[in-house]
Amino acid sequence: MKKKLSLLGGGILVVIVACYFTFFRGNGHKYDFRYDKVSTGDISMVVTATGTVNPVISVDVGTQVSGIINKLYADFNSVVKEGQVIAQIDPTFLQQAVKDAGANLDKARAQFADSKRSLDRTKTLFDKSLESQLNYDAAVTAFESNAATVKSAEAALDRAKINLAYATIYAPISGVVINRAVNVGQTVAASFSSPTLYTIANDLKKMQVQTTVDESDIGRISIGQGVTFGVDAYPDDKFSGVVSQIRLAPVSVQNVINYTVIINVDNSDLKLMPGMTANVKVMVSNVINVLRVPNLALRFQPPPDLIDSADLARTRESFATRGGAGGDTAQGQTGAGGQGSDERRQRFQVVRDSIMKAHGGTLDSDELVAEVRKVMGMRGPAAGWANNTGATAPPAPVAPPPKDNSRFGITQVFPEYQKSAYVVSHQSGRARVWIMNAQGKLDPVFVRTGVTDGRFTEVTSQTLKAGDQLVLGATSNDTGADQARSPLTGQGQGQRGGPGGMR
Repeated sequence: MKKKLSLLGGGILVVIVACYFTFFRGNGHKYDFRYDKVSTGDISMVVTATGTVNPVISVDVGTQVSGIINKLYADFNSVVKEGQVIAQIDPTFLQQAVKDAGANLDKARAQFADSKRSLDRTKTLFDKSLESQLNYDAAVTAFESNAATVKSAEAALDRAKINLAYATIYAPISGVVINRAVNVGQTVAASFSSPTLYTIANDLKKMQVQTTVDESDIGRISIGQGVTFGVDAYPDDKFSGVVSQIRLAPVSVQNVINYTVIINVDNSDLKLMPGMTANVKVMVSNVINVLRVPNLALRFQPPPDLIDSADLARTRESFATRGGAGGDTAQGQTGAGGQGSDERRQRFQVVRDSIMKAHGGTLDSDELVAEVRKVMGMRGPAAGWANNTGATAPPAPVAPPPKDNSRFGITQVFPEYQKSAYVVSHQSGRARVWIMNAQGKLDPVFVRTGVTDGRFTEVTSQTLKAGDQLVLGATSNDTGADQARSPLTGQGQGQRGGPGGMR
């Protein structure tokens, strides 16, 4: 009897546990949500890199002759002018070489004069048939050979004089001596390569930053983009420059391909010094006062039991019918978005009229477009609004810096290849964010994405507005940590997210 009661009690306990997990635990999931709000603000898309500050033109001054450094006329930081004497190599052996070459020339000329007299005598006898043809030809050959010997001796003398002149070192450019590599009394040998005596920088008021950009970011770099950078020597100062050249030669660093980007910098205050390390930020795009959402909201994928399936089906059907995200179609523009378009058009017209009035109505169409963009903080077309046609025009290309035909000391006689400019609008895409409805379920909102800085992304939507609350993540409080990762947020339970995301 006791055994039967024990079995009956165990069975009842099993049934109770099964009912609990079936009716209570099965439908009793609870989630902790993370929220953030849709906001308006500025977004700057930048590419970061590290580079080195260098002079625009620097020349290593060497020597073509060997010898002992006899005198040095310039030291570190000396300001020199082009053509000034900056060093002298001991000319003793070179002067003797000139004398030796001169003596050889005198000897060659004497032999030439003797051969000429011999030829004249032989020719006189040959004309009287008193000398053979063989002797006459030999005299002609000796005369011509000695004439060539004279020319060779003259060339040797000129070469010796040139080597003697090379013993005096002149400044090839005007500038500042930033390095001196020799001392007085030191012997330099120019047998196989020219030894370096000085390094002269042309103009330290104009510098350049030579930086390497990773191949994943080089597509965003364009000629004429603005750059800001800092150096460790002046941690509180920010310097600015302009991208002037994107070199095609790849640089492999530990199997990672980089490309060299040259940035022109104005150094009128002479703070920057050659060799400084620059932490560079290239401004790719900057938008002002736009609707933005956290990148975590774009990456969040809720579990199926939190999604309002009926609303999701309606949203997908409506999204497919309109043909795009954020009401980008004709329906969105003529319907709910029509009023917003009218308001924007009126705002542009007010700005246009005020600009024209401020300039006395003297601006042409291109200048007016530029002023409208500047006032409105626009990154897209404004030509249609400026001329009150309502049409749009393609974005104005970034103007390259003025061409300097003698840049880097090279006279440019050939056209220069330039990489295609980066257009931000080509990188726009579609995404989805989630909001909580009155029933405690999540509804999707489809948006069109724009510029991102790694933390926030610009979005365009007819549904969202500033202050709307978005769901960034959800964590189930009755499942293990491993089960709460991927289905809810796509990342670790305790991970807060950070820069990155959409590119």
